[in-house]
Amino acid sequence: MLVVQISAPETMIPLPATITVDLDPIILRLGHIALGWYGLAVVLGVGAAVLVAHSEFRRRGLSEDAFWGVVPWSIAGGIIGARALHVIDNWSTYSADPLRIVAFQKGGLAIGGALLGGIAATLLVAGLRRVRLLDGADAVAPGIALGQALGRLGCLVTGDALGSETSLPWGVRYLNPGSMAPAEGVAYQPVFAYEALWDLALFVLLWTLRKRVKRPGGLFAIYLGLYAVGKFSVTFLRDENRWLMGLQEAHLVALVLAGVAVAVWVFATAGTRRARGATA
Repeated sequence: MLVVQISAPETMIPLPATITVDLDPIILRLGHIALGWYGLAVVLGVGAAVLVAHSEFRRRGLSEDAFWGVVPWSIAGGIIGARALHVIDNWSTYSADPLRIVAFQKGGLAIGGALLGGIAATLLVAGLRRVRLLDGADAVAPGIALGQALGRLGCLVTGDALGSETSLPWGVRYLNPGSMAPAEGVAYQPVFAYEALWDLALFVLLWTLRKRVKRPGGLFAIYLGLYAVGKFSVTFLRDENRWLMGLQEAHLVALVLAGVAVAVWVFATAGTRRARGATA
């Protein structure tokens, strides 16, 4: 059950409305197999990303064989990277119960890890298949942003990616003991919603620019850079393990992604200049 509940103490002083989630994160159980809302959201996000990316591949005249030869490996690398980074960041929890590492249905994917894992897998497979990497990266950029926005919605039910306690009207509190929320009945900042809105806005921007940015790799660099800025900023609303200089895991990954974005932009700019020089 998902409701907006207004409550007040006995003094009758009105309090802000709070979004209350009392829904089991698991939709269906079949023996040891469980289908969760989080997993469903991830599947929908990946599906949307693939559809949009495939459409862009065709519009750009890129190889269908290259698309289907690389994308499945990119998705696999993204999932492995996302789960691995989440487990590392929460090792004290998973080391006590190693079986939870494979319990994807309960939530727990680090989006930054998905990008790093996906990029690494793509570079490896694209290199082996000699794919036009920068053109392909531009084609998939809008779809990735849309997929991230949809995937983040799964956190609404699981209670993942929450910020600090809050009295804001859009604060979210969880009553189901199966949620990942730190405490039941306490309202938290819905950081996942902020990320989803940023990703959706990024998708709209990329979709608008996809025919205007001509340099190969330019659109992907814009996506990666702006995503890193949003992720770095919104992470200050969360309070998780500090890795280095008071920064959380997501902060550091965002910095790495920003560095990759700059490198791609510089490489794309150099390639454009070389192409112009060759035709001069």
